[in-house]
Amino acid sequence: MIRKFSITSILAIVAGGTLALAADNEMSERLQTSTKVLQEATSAPDGGIPGDLLEKAHCAVIVPGLKKGAFIVSAKFGRGFITCRNSTGWSAPAAIKVEGGGVGFQIGASETDLILLVMNDRGAKRLMSSEFTLGAEGEVAAGPVGRNSSAQTDAKLTAEILSWSRSRGAFAGVSLQGATLREDKDGNADLYGRKMSTEEVVNSSTAPTAAGKSLTDLLTAHSPREDHR
Repeated sequence: MIRKFSITSILAIVAGGTLALAADNEMSERLQTSTKVLQEATSAPDGGIPGDLLEKAHCAVIVPGLKKGAFIVSAKFGRGFITCRNSTGWSAPAAIKVEGGGVGFQIGASETDLILLVMNDRGAKRLMSSEFTLGAEGEVAAGPVGRNSSAQTDAKLTAEILSWSRSRGAFAGVSLQGATLREDKDGNADLYGRKMSTEEVVNSSTAPTAAGKSLTDLLTAHSPREDHR
């Protein structure tokens, strides 16, 4: 039996495929941008993220181009990725969203890049939830910059999560009190073909895409140690 398709059905199929391809390209481009942001953060000689902190991190979150809302006062929104160490290295990146909170923007800036390093197992487990708001005392702190953090005696280095931002020029530590991180199942579907939670991507054998592998390869190059947990 030969099935007949109307012009409307054919156009709908083509449109659906086009939208899916566009979404996949968008996510790949965002992963590439995230890799570039991390590369710049790790290569800056005196104004980047200390290498010894990256070496100790359990997870890394990169959000390129977090936007400051033009119509809703204090609204901020961004999409990025989280990857955590597992038994074989760094996991495939899971898509996440960041909303609201005390994210610092320099005067005149409309976007900022964010990097979070999760420094212990408790912090990593918090980020596996569908929604996590940063705010408890000692939970998140502005991270130091420079080649090495060993000279930093600030008690903030005991925080579960350290955070940095870059609106213009060099990276700097930033407070993220009140910012909410949410899992992005639609973003994961664009990357991996089905809706998955952050935990499903990070704690499974999901293979990264080509763009995702570039990000995890960069992390491996700068922090090759395997699972801390």
